[in-house]
Amino acid sequence: MTLLPWALVAAGGAVGACARFGVGAFIVAQGWPSMVATGCVNVVGCFLIGLLYARTQDPNVRLALGVGVLGGFTTFSSFGRETLELLAAGRMGFAAASVAFNVIIGLVGVWLGQRVAG
Repeated sequence: MTLLPWALVAAGGAVGACARFGVGAFIVAQGWPSMVATGCVNVVGCFLIGLLYARTQDPNVRLALGVGVLGGFTTFSSFGRETLELLAAGRMGFAAASVAFNVIIGLVGVWLGQRVAG
């Protein structure tokens, strides 16, 4: 494997993480709670990854913008796209398992991390 994919993801990830921080800070500065910022970032990220994957098949663009920028912005966008692909392929059981795993096990992971730390 060459370094190009890594560089694309790293550069895009830096942009996405900064955008995530900026959007969140802006929304909170307007007086909204952080959960609204998170929700907005997740919905916008899902919209943008849907747009990206519908508009390009270029693997480097998908790496830089999809995995990098949108991955740094929100991994929820990848989760949404992958779940939709499973549904479109008729793999309802896998889609349901993915949703359950990501939501339920993700919450368990947060809880467990807090328990271990505290």
